[in-house]
Amino acid sequence: MKKLKVLQSLTSNGVVAVIRADHPEDAYKMSKACIEGGLTTIEVTFTTPGADEAIRRLVADYGDRALIGAGTVLDPVTARIALLAGAEFVVSPSLDEETAKMCSLYGIPYMPGVLTLGEAKEALKLGVDVLKLFPGSAFGPDFVKAIKGPMPYLNIMPTGGVDLANMEQWLKAGCLAVGIGGNLTAPAKQGRYDEITRLAAEYVAKFKELRG
Repeated sequence: MKKLKVLQSLTSNGVVAVIRADHPEDAYKMSKACIEGGLTTIEVTFTTPGADEAIRRLVADYGDRALIGAGTVLDPVTARIALLAGAEFVVSPSLDEETAKMCSLYGIPYMPGVLTLGEAKEALKLGVDVLKLFPGSAFGPDFVKAIKGPMPYLNIMPTGGVDLANMEQWLKAGCLAVGIGGNLTAPAKQGRYDEITRLAAEYVAKFKELRG
């Protein structure tokens, strides 16, 4: 039931903030800024030192109003660490069978990166519900239209190269949701967390406009 609720929340919110930082405190501040802007689906990547610490703190402080997940999870050990920290979904840049099994065992959505229909097929066989297209900038919305021809039931979330200007194209191509990274969090380099909040609100408003 929890897995279903997470997937429903992902679908209704439609925008995932991908948080990469050099310190767990920075990841927390970026995530907090996004949540304050109304962007409440957060993916803290494990390229961030102490990512599990940031996830645990975010779940404690915002778990009742935000969906906190883990990104750049490459193996089942890291997936288990993320789940113990409270992550409600797991994202990976590529498909890993053992990680898929780990997430399935604990009823947590697993969203691996895929590049081909063959990879998509293997992911579906492992019970994956949402496929991450990464890097999205290397393919574009037309690629999504093409692969949904033979497999129209694919739930695709592009990450990398998605911004306010092209989000409409991705959604019209049939994407379930989009992941936003550097285009959203870049102001953190200047300590402008208020700007992240403003941008987050713009992404949320844009998604609501496009989805009616």
